[in-house]
Amino acid sequence: MYELLPEIFTLSNGMRVVYLHANAQVAHLGVTVLAGSRFERPQENGLAHFLEHCIFKGTTNRKTFHVLSRLDSVGGELNAYTAKEELCVYASFSKEHILRATELLSDIMLNSNFPEKEIKKEKEIIIDEINSYLDSPSDKIFDDFEEMIFKGHALGNNILGTRESVQSFTREHLLEYMKRSFTADNMVISFVGDMSKSQLERILEKHFGACTEGKHKHQPEIFEPVPTFYKRSKEANYQVHAIIGGMAPGYKDDERRGMALLTNILGGPALNSRLNLSIREKYGYSYNVEAGYTSYADTGYWSVYFGTDQKYVDKSMSLVQKELKLLCDKKLGVLQLNQAKEQLKGYLALSLDSNSGLMLGLGKSLLLFDQIDTIAEICEGIDQLTANELLEVANRFFSAEQCSQLIFDLQDAD
Repeated sequence: MYELLPEIFTLSNGMRVVYLHANAQVAHLGVTVLAGSRFERPQENGLAHFLEHCIFKGTTNRKTFHVLSRLDSVGGELNAYTAKEELCVYASFSKEHILRATELLSDIMLNSNFPEKEIKKEKEIIIDEINSYLDSPSDKIFDDFEEMIFKGHALGNNILGTRESVQSFTREHLLEYMKRSFTADNMVISFVGDMSKSQLERILEKHFGACTEGKHKHQPEIFEPVPTFYKRSKEANYQVHAIIGGMAPGYKDDERRGMALLTNILGGPALNSRLNLSIREKYGYSYNVEAGYTSYADTGYWSVYFGTDQKYVDKSMSLVQKELKLLCDKKLGVLQLNQAKEQLKGYLALSLDSNSGLMLGLGKSLLLFDQIDTIAEICEGIDQLTANELLEVANRFFSAEQCSQLIFDLQDAD
């Protein structure tokens, strides 16, 4: 596996930049901000996502049409996303348009002015997005599970917000959120493309050097675990949806790699995952069964999801619990462990095949981890995992008393 050699430098205002040279025609530039939904204050649920939508709707220099056309007119792409911890605005473009892309991103991030008519229009769009999500139980169940497992904490809030919260937002809310979050110490720029570091530094200094320096990097409110739960409600239309899961290590915890390996063995994307071989291939109970692990700064959670016919719900859940217990009771053999490690490293290699994904990943890593691990360091960490360590992680997080369940039954089911 080849090594990537990203470099980190700092602009005069303290904003950090991660740079990776790539001999490619297309370049990728992103600005990642520590301004995700967990940093919203009470009564602000959904504001970060609302800001992500409205940030393209005009600046002090451009109207909406000119923002949206500036890169699109030369075949580039402008996009954004909001997560629980970060908000990111990014662009992909032919490398000769680096000046155009950088100036546009800086204008969006530093000069957005949120016209009232655009705010009103975007509220309707987001409420339609909320309705769409509410109409999809396979999506809604994940958000409901997070709301319950992080009960009473901002991590449990739906990123989209609610119809009521979105309707309440004003231009002043947006401007205040940007003022407290879009400061140099809360932002990271990432670039992957064919340009020298010195050239990029000069361009970024020109366009982002005026960003407010800021005094304090956002610090997340610590989460205290809540009791496990079991809930079953009638919210599905054609198929029962179910999640079993529990708490997991945060992304600064040494156990995170062990958890990533275990969830991949359990129900990763491979066709040979234990749950796929059992629930889908052997018994034919479910078309879609998957395990996942989501980590945040100080905590995380794991989950197993499946959708199935009403008559197979309990049988499928029993099979999931059987596999969880097996990971708690029996150490992986030498061959099993080595195969699992090679598979996880193979997924890492596949993730490096996208320069756009690399740009986003590098920015997020520097912003949230304050460092970027080399591929060699990541692979070494995976290789050092032992069967005993994995057994300890499994027992700490997969034992029956640590598991919560959420099931969406058919609305007309007895």
